[in-house]
Amino acid sequence: MKKGFKDDIEKLTLENTDFRRVLYTGHNLQLVLMTIQPGEEIGEEVHPDIDQFFRIESGTGTVTIDGVDHTVEDDDVVIVPQGARHNVVNSGSEPLKLYTIYGPPEHKDGTVHATCADAERDHEADHFDGVTSE
Repeated sequence: MKKGFKDDIEKLTLENTDFRRVLYTGHNLQLVLMTIQPGEEIGEEVHPDIDQFFRIESGTGTVTIDGVDHTVEDDDVVIVPQGARHNVVNSGSEPLKLYTIYGPPEHKDGTVHATCADAERDHEADHFDGVTSE
């Protein structure tokens, strides 16, 4: 029997200190927590076959989509369509805490990167391998 996922996403996001923490991976979407430290960024990227949703829970930053900058803060959402070049930058003085939903999944289920440097080092090894949370 499938259990799905249910929890207080705001609480989980605000408590998260890892750069990236995959919470749940389904066949068609994936829920990931992120904490981006002041001055850090996820790095410019393009997902040719993935739509991505971002929900900001605390901090301030800039999300750039195909060269257009969007200032973001608590309670903002951003959707990045597949094929769009994008980046998320923490432009504030506090950690930028957010969760993101990939559709379909991007990372291996259970991936945890404590820091941005860890994520960059493991970038090729952590791509979704078809294994879901249940």
